[in-house]
Amino acid sequence: MFDIDMRNEFVGLTAQWVDRTVIPVAQELEAHNTYPETLIKEMKEMGIFGMLVPEQYGGLDVDLGTYWRVVSELSRGWMTLGGVINSHTITAFLINRCGTDEQKEKYLPRMATGELRAALAMTEAEAGSDVAAIRTVAKPRDGGYLINGSKMFITSGERAGLVCLLARTDTSTDKPHRGMSMILVERGEGLHAGRKIEKLGYNGIETVPLTFEDMFVPADAILGGVENQGFYHAMTGGEIGRLNVGARAHGVARAAIDEATKYALERKTFGVTISEHQAIQMLMAEMVTKTHAAAGLLDQAAEALSSGGRADMEAGMAKYYATEVAVEASLTSMRIHGGYGYTKEFIVERLFRDAPQMVIAEGTNEIQKMIISKAHFARAAAGGGHR
Repeated sequence: MFDIDMRNEFVGLTAQWVDRTVIPVAQELEAHNTYPETLIKEMKEMGIFGMLVPEQYGGLDVDLGTYWRVVSELSRGWMTLGGVINSHTITAFLINRCGTDEQKEKYLPRMATGELRAALAMTEAEAGSDVAAIRTVAKPRDGGYLINGSKMFITSGERAGLVCLLARTDTSTDKPHRGMSMILVERGEGLHAGRKIEKLGYNGIETVPLTFEDMFVPADAILGGVENQGFYHAMTGGEIGRLNVGARAHGVARAAIDEATKYALERKTFGVTISEHQAIQMLMAEMVTKTHAAAGLLDQAAEALSSGGRADMEAGMAKYYATEVAVEASLTSMRIHGGYGYTKEFIVERLFRDAPQMVIAEGTNEIQKMIISKAHFARAAAGGGHR
């Protein structure tokens, strides 16, 4: 496990790589919606795909505080890079925490190096934040399961060699959330990726629908080896996903601040740089303060997740607040840039298009508010109070 010095060094090295390698090419890659093959190759070499994989399986085994800071640095350069590792990391985390020994040995070493990339498939066309409404079914068949159904908005759905799939394994229960299982599906016959979905931002990585047509998987593909634990697995993975999205938002907000600061120190009006105008100073103060506050919530979420228990409230607060800050900061930075900020020549235009995706991802912010309030009242009723 990383100590504080190792954390700072790894985060610092990532930041240097972003400044040197990512920022100079991000605009062009994003503009042409180009998959960042070279950047991802270097991320593999740095060990980024194995951040949450234990050392015994070849991973870095970083703490979650280090994880979110690295994701923030990647996203400061280009938000897509923070998203590239999200589903992969969630899957690795779930396999390590909930998988059988055989599943860990089979998948984690290759996931640590990035040789095997993973996608997470939970969302459906009529079941987004309402996970219990999924219709994809895995029926028992000849020592395994036959999967039929479709998933929507799957990041890395074309390239992933492993799909962590949430499917219904018990259709007879009157409580739908109790009849779901998480299944580790290796790409093969019966799994089809649909046409790439065109998006406002978050370019450079594919988002596709996935269709499963009579796809057979062996019985040992069930995560943890026990059926109908999928809802718990989905909620656990979702908390790691919200930490990732919050971290990506933090990175975007930092990039918005960096761009606004640079511009404000260079641009002159009425004989002085606009950084000396009180109106600009007020805007900068709000951006900086809220971004620092988001970091505090991300630290709190990382600490709660590290305890091994549920961290729905902490992860929800971090994701909700950080993503709203990113949207606000990207717009504020654009306003500081004036007309230039609305052009594609300036980075802030890309930040403005990337930020809204995170308000929706890993459970909309409206869902997060419901989770936060329910957790708050439940803890208060249990005598935990507010902290």
